[in-house]
Parts: sequence; structure tokens; C-alpha cells
Amino acid sequence: MKKISGKTTKRIALALGAALACAALAGCGSPSSAGKNGELYVYNWGEYIDPDTLTMFEEETGIKVIYDEYDTNETMYPKVAAGASVYDVICPSDYMVNKMIDNDLLQELNFDNMPNALSNIGASYYDTAEEFDPGNKYFVPYCWGTVGILYNTSMVDEPVTSWSILWNEKYKDNILMQDSVRDAFMVALKLNGSSMNTLDVNELEAARDALIEQRPLVQAWVIDEVRDKMIGGEAALGVIYSGEAIYTQRENSDLEYVIPQEGTNVWLDGWVIPKNAANKENAEKFIDFMCRGDIALMNFEYITYSTPNTAAQALIKDEDIRNSEIAFPDLSQYNNLETFTYLGEEGDELYNQYWKEARSQ
Repeated sequence: MKKISGKTTKRIALALGAALACAALAGCGSPSSAGKNGELYVYNWGEYIDPDTLTMFEEETGIKVIYDEYDTNETMYPKVAAGASVYDVICPSDYMVNKMIDNDLLQELNFDNMPNALSNIGASYYDTAEEFDPGNKYFVPYCWGTVGILYNTSMVDEPVTSWSILWNEKYKDNILMQDSVRDAFMVALKLNGSSMNTLDVNELEAARDALIEQRPLVQAWVIDEVRDKMIGGEAALGVIYSGEAIYTQRENSDLEYVIPQEGTNVWLDGWVIPKNAANKENAEKFIDFMCRGDIALMNFEYITYSTPNTAAQALIKDEDIRNSEIAFPDLSQYNNLETFTYLGEEGDELYNQYWKEARSQ
């Protein structure tokens, strides 16, 4: 999850390479540019794959990859829904998969063509995916994680166990919140003991009021900047994705990550094939390749977001990472964990209305 409105977007080099590849393909129009076994159009988050794995896939299969990127589920969806660009493989988040299924934008996968997707992905991740992909027909897990609080131990001198610390006036101007309607409301809803998928107007109004109350304490509403600001000691507390937390701890040993006691979001991103994909066979080859243990390990080490690939987990040489409670937490020890679900058009409008009110007060 990313998740809802953004992930790490430090992707200039990869984006430039993708743009040049697309320009070259458009410019020459030669069938040979597609590779001996055709081509594959991939649409993925920025900085969300090891570029070397794309090169390896091309070399092993002869399939030419045309790679494009997006920074949010919400910018990806209308482009796919409108059919303005035809992609063969996309990597949306849980609730967006739900929305794409409801709007008949995806086609069912043939798992007979993807043995690695069956043997190497942990069963528990498919169980979680059932919440938004009943029957596991459309989605193969790629990355997963949680949302929690990252805090600087040199600036916070008390136990961090609850979302409520983000409302502590002691940390005024030292709090970073996610600039994302669902993530922000998740924090406030969980603080109040509500579901992060609620459509109860009273619960949403209470969460909105909590965010309004919190506003004077917040240094900034940001997305990727949470990581960099926390590494640089520019804030004491920030709401962050667990994959980002792993990276920040490598850069600043004063940083700690915690899942608050009131619960949080457990998110899943994964591969799907759009209904209008022109290269379904190549798409399934790509997904199966990405589910290979060695390839999944490369991607995990590159992006630091947790992998659901058990074969890759077994290959991790760094014992601290393999046993990391951030990368691979025992979720059974936490209460009130949820996955975002699609709330329908009316539900989206309701959240957006309250979000606008929370930010404009």
C-alpha cells in the first residue's frame, strides 16, 4: 500500500530510461523493436522494482518490456479505465483491485501458466487477498506491509504505543502526517476505535473533527518527504509505511517504528492483468518470473518493502532483516488490523468531502 496516495518516488533514472524506451519504440515502429517474442507493457509504482530484473526478464524470454510508472492508485485508475493506454500488467493496491474488479477492468489469471505464483507466495497472503479478490482470481501478491509511527528516540522521551501521541501538544510542529485521505482517516478512525472502512457518518465526522483538532500540531502533510525529513531529524514523529521505515533505520539509527495498539492498515500490492491487455501470455510469464525466489529477493533488497514470497524470504542472508519485526512482523500479536476495501463511488465522495473539510479548517 502503498499505498493510498503515494510511495517512494525517487525514480528519475528509471523513469528516464522508461521514457526513452517508449520514445524509441514509438519512433521506429519496427516489428524488430518488440523483441523476438513480442512485447509487454508494464505499469507500476515509481521506484518499485529492481531495474536489473527487467533486463534479466528480457534476456531470458526475448520479450521487450515497455515500462511506465505512476505515483498513486488514483492517477493510475482513470488512465486504465479510459483505455487511453493499454497495459498488460499493473500493480495496484488492495482496495483499487476491488474497484477494478467491480468495474470489469481485469481478466482472470491462468495460474497453470504461473507455477511460481502458487508455490512461492505464502498462503496467508492469498487469504488476505480474498477480502478484495474473492476466489483469488485476479491478483498475485507482490509486496505488503503495515502503516505505523516512525519516531526519533533522541526527540521522543516516552513510550510510543498509541496513535494518540500524534495529538500531543508537546510535539507541536514536529509531527508529519500522510497527505492521503484514506491513510489520514485510518489514523483518526483507529484512534477512536472505528473501522478504517466505515461508512458511518457519525464515526467519519468524529474522525474529521479529530484531524481538525490535530492540524495546529502538524508540521506538514506529506508523502515521500516523511522518509527524508525523519532521516534528517527534521521531525520527531511521522506516519509511514513499514517498507520506508526499514530504509530510514539504515540511514538514521535513532529511528524506531511501531504499530499502535489501536490497530492499523495491513496492505497488499500485487500484479493484475487488465481486461484489454494485448499480451496476456507474456504478462503471465512476467508475473511468474517476478514470483521466482531469486527475483523476488532482488526486488525486496532494492525497494525494502516486505515480500510475500516465502522462497525469497528463505534466501535472505542478513539474519537481522530475515527476523525483522518491521519487515516480517508476527501479525497475530496485534489487534484490529484491517485491509482497505473499496467503498464505492458514494463512499469515496463521502471521505473526500470530510477530508476537504479537515484540511480547510
